[in-house]
Amino acid sequence: MPDANWWQALWPNPAQILTLVGLTPGMDAVDLCSGDGWFTLQMAKIARHVMAVDIDAKMLVLTSSRLARDRVANCDYQLGDAYGLAEYVPWPVDFVFMGNSFHGVPDRERLVRVVGDALKPGGRFAIINWHQLPQEKTTVLGRPRGPKSELRLSPEQTVKAVEAGGLSARGVVDIPPYHYGAIFEKPVAKASAPKWLHPT
Repeated sequence: MPDANWWQALWPNPAQILTLVGLTPGMDAVDLCSGDGWFTLQMAKIARHVMAVDIDAKMLVLTSSRLARDRVANCDYQLGDAYGLAEYVPWPVDFVFMGNSFHGVPDRERLVRVVGDALKPGGRFAIINWHQLPQEKTTVLGRPRGPKSELRLSPEQTVKAVEAGGLSARGVVDIPPYHYGAIFEKPVAKASAPKWLHPT
């Protein structure tokens, strides 16, 4: 996990990115694979409530320390695998965020189904991915950064993978210098017509 200087150089304004991909005040949100909490802190400053989920206990400690320093208390912390998300949330949420992790998910369709189960109808799933550029061209503080070139997903590949899991694409936004955000929505079930409207 990069240190704070790395994140500061790459994304000096994480709140702006979160707003760009659909987080709004009053939402219940999840930071899935939250890492050291660089985005979690800003999510908690915007959202009504946040749950940070990570498989690494040390990362959750770093996240909770980051939020405690800013006296932000509207966040819960869940140690666990991302595939267990629907079991962790006590109620359906409005927004699930996943930054810099989707490329490493072994079964993406399964994960998307789990995220869908955790979302309210109309809820959003936002994924931040590295653009499909060679690693040597994505430098931060003078060094190549990010996943190996062959692991990177194009926006089209991300959209295809998530739609296969049942969520609908709502747009792709560019996040300079090296990322994009893909935004998806859980479909809202259409109400069936009253019985008397159906032909007999």
